Amino acid sequence: MNGSHQAAVTATADANAASAPEPVEARTSVTVIGLGNLGQALARTFLDNGHPTTVWNRSPARADTLVAGGARRAATVTEAVAASELVIVCVLDYDAVGQLLDPAAEALRGRVLVNLTSGTPGPARELAARTAGTGAAYLDGAVYAVPQTIGTREAFVLYSGAADAFQTHRRELELLGDAVFVGADAGSTALHDVALLSGMYGMFAGFFQALAIGDSAGIKPTELTPLLVRWLHEAAAALPGFAQEIESGDYATETSNLDINEVGLANILVATRAQGVPVDLLAPLQELFTDQVAQGHGGASLSRTIESLRHRRADS
Repeated sequence: MNGSHQAAVTATADANAASAPEPVEARTSVTVIGLGNLGQALARTFLDNGHPTTVWNRSPARADTLVAGGARRAATVTEAVAASELVIVCVLDYDAVGQLLDPAAEALRGRVLVNLTSGTPGPARELAARTAGTGAAYLDGAVYAVPQTIGTREAFVLYSGAADAFQTHRRELELLGDAVFVGADAGSTALHDVALLSGMYGMFAGFFQALAIGDSAGIKPTELTPLLVRWLHEAAAALPGFAQEIESGDYATETSNLDINEVGLANILVATRAQGVPVDLLAPLQELFTDQVAQGHGGASLSRTIESLRHRRADS
């Protein structure tokens, strides 16, 4: 065999070795505590990707399907924690997390705890401190997906807390969806979550207001909604530009300014009242527009509305 042929064979062998599936026994063991719809999807994703997976749920029968698919059922939370290097908990609230894990404190030592339970910044920081006291690393997470999209590129998950632990287990966390680290402060995920969900609920408020107005005129929700979705997609394109203006503090604009929007929204409120529909959801936004115009910023970008919120935050 000549030298070039030998080199080609060696390169092919190396490539095959690099692409060969990782042995199951070499893959990180994972425990999932809490088997609601989301917990089931998390555990199934790890199983489908060949990770030894241990599960625990207060109602053991919730684990039956997963066990039939190859998961190991733990009899206790302590047993579940001790079984794996990576421990994921997804239950009702942070109080439930503490109640479940306090008796397993010794078993947590040396492990990484990923809490995908919804919560707020203060309790997240408290849980991180308690976890650190056990000798474990803590990551707080927020999942942006329905259970059916876990494990696809449609899903993304925010994490904050122990940066080293995130990097060590990023490969496993990416299996659930795009993994985004938002800071070493364990409360940062919850802060991001509050902000993102506020935007979502604001959209829902506008949606319900729109359908109520349509309903007052006999316009069917299924008729109005496709038009609204189309328009919201177009309107959302303005948000990155607004973000840049807010970050830079430069609110100069040659397009839709606060003067125009104050008059436009005032007309909407008048027409809404005329239809017998309350304006509680939109009136507070009109107040912010009016505040900015009264301060002499009518020619500024609509994004300058945030300055009224900042001012009220400072006053409070």
